[in-house]
Amino acid sequence: MYIIKLNAIDSTNSYLKELSAEKKLSNFTVVSTEYQINGRGQMGTTWESSKGKNLIFSVLVNFEELLITHRFYISMAVSLGIIATLNNQFDIKFKIKWPNDILAERDKVAGILIENTFRGINISQAVIGIGLNVNQTEFSNPLKNVTSLINLSKKKTDKDLLLKQLIKNIQSQFLLLKEKKLKLLKDNYLKELYGYKINLNFIDINKNNFIGKIIGVDEDGKLELLAKNKTIRKFNLKEITFTNS
Repeated sequence: MYIIKLNAIDSTNSYLKELSAEKKLSNFTVVSTEYQINGRGQMGTTWESSKGKNLIFSVLVNFEELLITHRFYISMAVSLGIIATLNNQFDIKFKIKWPNDILAERDKVAGILIENTFRGINISQAVIGIGLNVNQTEFSNPLKNVTSLINLSKKKTDKDLLLKQLIKNIQSQFLLLKEKKLKLLKDNYLKELYGYKINLNFIDINKNNFIGKIIGVDEDGKLELLAKNKTIRKFNLKEITFTNS
């Protein structure tokens, strides 16, 4: 891995995309910053982070051959790499909240933003932005269900060591993707998915409350729910909300 460390930047994803457009970068080039001025989350949301407290970084991954229809496996691989790292280093149970938020005791501790580059029917490159709350103890009042590793473990974490371990484990998951072990990736993802095969309360985009059970994700990454009336419903991001998480 090759890590570029910056003091402050507008967006690590934007910086890494611009850099890769200017010159050829090695696989798993990483851009890390102490402070991100314009941190972005999924669907235009923002990511709050105190300067120097957390891990804010982006990873470049090049693909020789990955179908666009398999793009959600990128999300699975990244999520599993993060989960493996955290579960190995902390005595806390972490889970993936669909599609790729990382939860600790039902509170969000990390978020992922993936931006792909396409070539024909394939994905040629992915820039993966990751924000992980590490040593930040306080968050803005409007933010609910957000926590950090220090709040959970009661101890400060060495960010540099954690970053290297995260990249190592993410690389291991992408090796499975390269070897086309898609079923294994999906099975492992579902094992770590919050609410999998458990009845939970949801609210859909039309403000309808219902009880459902997560039974899987389809090839497009849509969440598959089994409703109480035994019908299977599928949802895209922002079309459904967990009301008890």
